[in-house]
Amino acid sequence: MEIEQEGNYDKPKKLKNFMSIKSLLILIYSIFFSIGQISGAMLVRIYFLHGGKRKWLQSFLLTAGFPILILPISISFVKKKKKNTNNNNIRLFVTPKLAVFSAILGILLGICSYLYNFGMSYLPISISSLLGSTSLAFTAIFAYFMVKHKFTDYSVNAVVLMMLGSIILGLHMNKDRPIGESNRRYVLGFVMTLVGAALHGFVNAGVEYSHVKAGVVVTFDLVMQMQFLISMFSALFCIVAMIINRDFQAITREAEEFGLGQKKYYMILALTAISLQTMMIGSLGMIFCSSALLFGIVNALLIPIQQIFAVIFLPESFNSDKWMALAMCLWGFASYFYGEYKDSMTNKVTKYKHATLQDQV
Repeated sequence: MEIEQEGNYDKPKKLKNFMSIKSLLILIYSIFFSIGQISGAMLVRIYFLHGGKRKWLQSFLLTAGFPILILPISISFVKKKKKNTNNNNIRLFVTPKLAVFSAILGILLGICSYLYNFGMSYLPISISSLLGSTSLAFTAIFAYFMVKHKFTDYSVNAVVLMMLGSIILGLHMNKDRPIGESNRRYVLGFVMTLVGAALHGFVNAGVEYSHVKAGVVVTFDLVMQMQFLISMFSALFCIVAMIINRDFQAITREAEEFGLGQKKYYMILALTAISLQTMMIGSLGMIFCSSALLFGIVNALLIPIQQIFAVIFLPESFNSDKWMALAMCLWGFASYFYGEYKDSMTNKVTKYKHATLQDQV
């Protein structure tokens, strides 16, 4: 009897340790995503502002750093093998089902990245980041259908507010068209960014759906392996597109004609690859360790920071329409966050009451 009681006391401790490690991982992934998102968006916009035109090249850079993930995967595998005293088979890679999911999500991510880059080549960061933030609304919609996340009054309010913010920008888009940019390209960039946000929302929900459908426990190894496979398939898809578009032959010529010089051209590409890979690690890590909706919330929270950086470091203005759209997005974010917080507190109270009743029985 005493042994059983000791075992029962150990369970809450193990659960508490697991939750603390998970919270730490979420925090680390959030920091990675924030740094990568802000710096990556700035570098991509600088590339296009100074003569860069290769959209598939920029799309490839999002996941070009995927070989870096081999290092943590290998270290983890070696450590597990040393600890394996029972000679059990240790799986190096994910299940075939998850590998198929990764391939599909990787291709969709490559398309999504192209749509975003198409928009960023013609739109100011202040516009593209606000439009990109609507991925939270699309994530909420797709998560409802794919992983059964319930809609609440707060989440519906958030979706409506973010959509209204996009409509405000759309109605007054001509005010922010860069000098020399045609109206057709500007409108096309606007539409492409919105479509990219919708596809991004689908990919976010799809990542969460994949591990729920496969019925696997989320571990650090699983996160790293899924990130590696999704990034690899995305990079391969973009490479094929670059070959078809003859981007590899054009890189040298584009570097010579780049507005900031040849050396800075390659430096910007290298820094973009590092920033975007950091963002990828952070985004997928957050989705695996928590949910696609948390990722959407953090993404929306970064909007005002991106706006400030764009106004300070790039030739961009921030007019009343953008302020209104930003207010709508932040209001939507606050509404959604409060709803999630209220829901989590209700669940905690319910679990506590249930546990108390079991103890009394």
